[in-house]
Amino acid sequence: MLQKYIEGLKGKTVAVIGAGVSNAPLIKLLCENGVATNVYDKKERESFDPAFAEYLSSRGASLFCGENYLDDVRGDVIFRSPGVRPDAPSIIKAQKGGACVTSEMELFFELCPCPIIAVTGSDGKTTTSTLISELLREQGFNVHLGGNIGEPLLCRIPEISPADRAVVELSSFQLFDMKRSPHVAAITNVTPNHLDWHKDMDEYAESKFNVLRYQSEEDIAVLNADDGRCRGFAGRAESKTRFFSLKDPGAFAHFDGADIYLDGEKLMAGKDLKIPGAHNIANFMTACAAVYGEVKRENMVKVAKSFSGVEHRIEFVRETGGAKYYNDSIGSSPTRTIAGLKCFGGRMILIAGGYDKHIPFDELGDEICKRVSTLILCGATADKIEAAVRNSGVSKKPEIITCGTLEKAVEAARGKALPGDTVLFSPACASFDRFPNFMARGRAFKDIVNKL
Repeated sequence: MLQKYIEGLKGKTVAVIGAGVSNAPLIKLLCENGVATNVYDKKERESFDPAFAEYLSSRGASLFCGENYLDDVRGDVIFRSPGVRPDAPSIIKAQKGGACVTSEMELFFELCPCPIIAVTGSDGKTTTSTLISELLREQGFNVHLGGNIGEPLLCRIPEISPADRAVVELSSFQLFDMKRSPHVAAITNVTPNHLDWHKDMDEYAESKFNVLRYQSEEDIAVLNADDGRCRGFAGRAESKTRFFSLKDPGAFAHFDGADIYLDGEKLMAGKDLKIPGAHNIANFMTACAAVYGEVKRENMVKVAKSFSGVEHRIEFVRETGGAKYYNDSIGSSPTRTIAGLKCFGGRMILIAGGYDKHIPFDELGDEICKRVSTLILCGATADKIEAAVRNSGVSKKPEIITCGTLEKAVEAARGKALPGDTVLFSPACASFDRFPNFMARGRAFKDIVNKL
């Protein structure tokens, strides 16, 4: 199917916007099949790997890069990078001229021969997607995990059989203009995020709803009953709804404070879930609801007791000086960091701050006052987080220290940490002010802590 599609592009010009991880295999596939290809990327030419630039040149592909890379996008078919808005003037102009605008993920949905389970939401996407893949593997399925997590899946289509399962994590950027929906769609929650890219909260929420928009009555939507926007989505979707909840005993999957229930029957005790925190109980229930009917209950319990989590998500790094250090670099929004704070008791030192996504920190400020003894801030949002803490209605305030670098922040944490303390690195912000992504940020934190 994929090769047939590529053959159909010969004689046309294909524009690929973005030469990053999600589009690199596609660019290679097009070039190796002799498709006329134009590659557009914001990076300056000298920032590219010389071997990559030489590869494009040797294949007859053209590279347009630099600050004005989107000024004149040309192609009969345009593959949009998730980070580029589809209403960019040059893309709109190309569409009016007859160009077809698509994406690596949209084409994967069109060509994938097996059922697709997709996960989106503001928090918990990666853990939930990974849990779903582990549940399906435990049941014996051959699983392909990708999308916003791991490697792009489009070029792996020749390896996928109809009996397999594809599990994809989708961001609001990927979903923004999607015209296809999966057989099973799960939305973990919808809270303010990426408001530096989206025009407003309504646009962000509508992007999330796109994962359900094109489902049929035979498809399944797994939604968070404790989230107002998710509950509202249920009334607009044509698919069958399975709610999960930490509060509502009538939900398809619910937690009563002690036990996890699935379709009216007790599945297991919540304390037996290996990964900590109420938010991870919610993630596990989401995953179980998504695979219900395909995965046996005993296999769900087996995965729950063995799954140790995903890197950069409340990841234990080491104990030194009697204090335990945790890497939660995935905490790129206030709600994510709040969930991390709720996983621990006792004295806590929080390291936070990063790139400004224009998300309010008021609720985070309250939780910091309730749970944190020392707050160490660095990055572009340090002043905003500090203001939220100082303006909080919670009377108890933490000590606040501002540092210029992550290295100094960790040193400050070590200086304040007492035996029995928890040091949590959960920035509540994106990493783009100083790191290319949250993974690089998390690895940097771990390297610093391991050198203490």
